[in-house]
Amino acid sequence: MSDHDYQPSSKLGKWFNDRLPLLTLSNHLREYPTPKNLNYWWTFGGILTFCLIVQIVTGLTLAMHYIPDSDLAFASVEHIMRDVNYGWLIRYVHANGASMFFLAVYIHIFRALYYGSYKSPREIIWIIGMIIYFLMMATAFMGYVLPWGQMSFWGATVITNLFSAIPFVGEGIVAWLWGGFAVDNPTLTRFYALHYLLPFLIFGLVALHIWALHIPGNNNPIGIEIKKPSKDTVPFHPYIVIKDGFALLMFMIVFAFFVFYSPNILGHADNYIEANPMVTPAHIVPEWYLLPFYAILRSVPDKLFGVIAMFAAIFVLIILPWLDTSKIRSAVFRPLYKQFYWILFIDVLILGYMGAMPAEGLYLLIARVATAYYFIHFLIILPILGYKEKTRPVPLSITEPVLGGSPNLENIKKKII
Repeated sequence: MSDHDYQPSSKLGKWFNDRLPLLTLSNHLREYPTPKNLNYWWTFGGILTFCLIVQIVTGLTLAMHYIPDSDLAFASVEHIMRDVNYGWLIRYVHANGASMFFLAVYIHIFRALYYGSYKSPREIIWIIGMIIYFLMMATAFMGYVLPWGQMSFWGATVITNLFSAIPFVGEGIVAWLWGGFAVDNPTLTRFYALHYLLPFLIFGLVALHIWALHIPGNNNPIGIEIKKPSKDTVPFHPYIVIKDGFALLMFMIVFAFFVFYSPNILGHADNYIEANPMVTPAHIVPEWYLLPFYAILRSVPDKLFGVIAMFAAIFVLIILPWLDTSKIRSAVFRPLYKQFYWILFIDVLILGYMGAMPAEGLYLLIARVATAYYFIHFLIILPILGYKEKTRPVPLSITEPVLGGSPNLENIKKKII
């Protein structure tokens, strides 16, 4: 224990801390041994926590003025924008905050894919993260419906209708979601209630995610296990705190650019038209962060199998720790995996673009090829690659590449340091 570790001096403080050690929690956070070679890709965990807090705070404020009624919802959003003090700012921060949240989570996920952070002993951390991701998508979809614009209404109609393809129970699920025979006022009320509730569930899962992380500790760019504490670690404060703080500041600058200079660039113009069940938009699309899964859904001709493929695309990520058979974590030492990783990255970008295009002609063909590769990557390539790939030598410790003696010194200096 360090000399500067806080210990309560009063009897009441000691009594409370012995039963619930919140008063000395800062000692653990400050002294928490962290791998010294973490790069800036590891800062997005803290950035995501910031995004979640921003979404909850701005969402609670908006909920004080929003009216979940199909006749009044659109007007209440306009009231927030025009009449509530700084209502425009709160709404733009919340709307763009969702996009920033998903941008950060996609970076966080692809960082984990590159450095193998989902591998043993961190499978539970990964699974909790994927559950959080799924709940984020559900929350974002429901939030997109609340402004009750044209794209909100028709997006809700199209997506909820998909559940009708499920045998036996599909029609019942759709009727429950709608609260009637069509998307209407009961639907909006249900979505508002769930959109309000789910962020607090996500917050609890984030706390569990962080707790689970502190059991095995952080992964690192080299992908080797470290002893805590050791010469390979540094205290979380001030080293990681300063690094995370700088990255968060840069992220906030990008966030502020969208809020103040291009607040509607990531949205859809049709959502500034009040919902009209009698007029269908020319092209119905979800928000950009849902487009890859929307492309997978539309690429399958059968409605039921399209829904199955969409949910399977998420489920395959959950079971990823068991699909990747390689004993080496980091792509730095896996030359073949690194190539397939970038192919997957490009494939997801293609799926996102195809999701925004009409499901016809060449667009549909490309979407089907991209969907096929997505599943081939996880279900065929990764399991085979773990057995067939010839990996590069891995150093024995984080400091070895710096101090010398590594069998792969030059490569590690280029890729890690």
